[in-house]
Amino acid sequence: MNEIQHVLGISGGKDSAALAVYLTLHYPQLPMQYYFMDTGKELDETYTFIDNLEVFLGKQITRLQAAKGSPMDPFDHYLTLYGNYLPSVQARWCTRKLKLEPFEQFFVGDVPAISYVAIRGDEDREGYISHKPNIQTIFPFRRNIWSKDVLTKVFAPEHRIALADLYGEVVGGATRAAAQELVNRPATVQFTQARRLTLLLDLGVATFNHVVFGALKQMNYPMSRLDDFPLLDNEDVVDRDGVFRLLDESGVGMPQYYEPIEFEHKGQKGLYNRSRSGCYFCFFQQKIEWVWLYEQHPERFTQAMAYEKDGYTWMDDESLADLIQPERISAIKEQHLRTSAQATKTKSAYLLDVLDESEGEGCAACFI
Repeated sequence: MNEIQHVLGISGGKDSAALAVYLTLHYPQLPMQYYFMDTGKELDETYTFIDNLEVFLGKQITRLQAAKGSPMDPFDHYLTLYGNYLPSVQARWCTRKLKLEPFEQFFVGDVPAISYVAIRGDEDREGYISHKPNIQTIFPFRRNIWSKDVLTKVFAPEHRIALADLYGEVVGGATRAAAQELVNRPATVQFTQARRLTLLLDLGVATFNHVVFGALKQMNYPMSRLDDFPLLDNEDVVDRDGVFRLLDESGVGMPQYYEPIEFEHKGQKGLYNRSRSGCYFCFFQQKIEWVWLYEQHPERFTQAMAYEKDGYTWMDDESLADLIQPERISAIKEQHLRTSAQATKTKSAYLLDVLDESEGEGCAACFI
């Protein structure tokens, strides 16, 4: 087990914290290492939440920063190198330079590692997968814990015979016959690899995991170095409600910025909050989150606005100076109230469903 590193990035958000709690409770034998990539531009609530989580884990969460030795914060250091060109959806240099490259180079290096990523079971996205061959990604909250690159290799035509043989070793009877038929069936437009995966999982999640683990023993993945892996028999699927329960029942709680705050607008009362961790000026924020920042953290908003110069703005369609005009704030709040009314049936105590449409955007390393 100690031949490889087991690493989990803590973003300061709910999902990665819940995964850390889950693994601590269910798989304490994993020699997990936790890290937090600090951009120097997080909200104070993020640092407080990480401190609280560290107490529960009983382990240090290593704080890492890019641009070691620079007199500036990591973000400001790279902003200067990029000629004050602000990051955007089209040019996410912040994710690459402040999160991913330092993680791969300085925290993991060339040592084989399994990276645990908190993509939930109710999310339809892959999350961050490193291109370095010594880093393998696992998704413990999903029904399918394996990353797309692993499954692409495992399902490759040249591995069909070996995969079918592995099913023969792991399971018997009708299940074995059905699984071997699915493994050997050629992919078509109607029978995609995603369909193959679903049907094999339907035959048994733990069985599928053991077969994939056996296949990896013949491939150059970090997990091939292990004699066993405890998550192979895990069939839990953790969704958003499960994340809330883990954080609540563990006593870790939620990051304070998730707490809904009441505002009044033209006689109507609404709630707003921040939907993600990461830099306080994250360009993936929705308009109502910028208003939240302006009203709840005016000093941070002022700092964010100071970055908008030389024609560069955080949003393509609007500057922060324009966004805080009274009539614009009014329009944003009115739109938020209409959106909130459609989410009144949500079971979430934090009303995060109101901001759901953007939650899957961005980089998993930043806000899960």
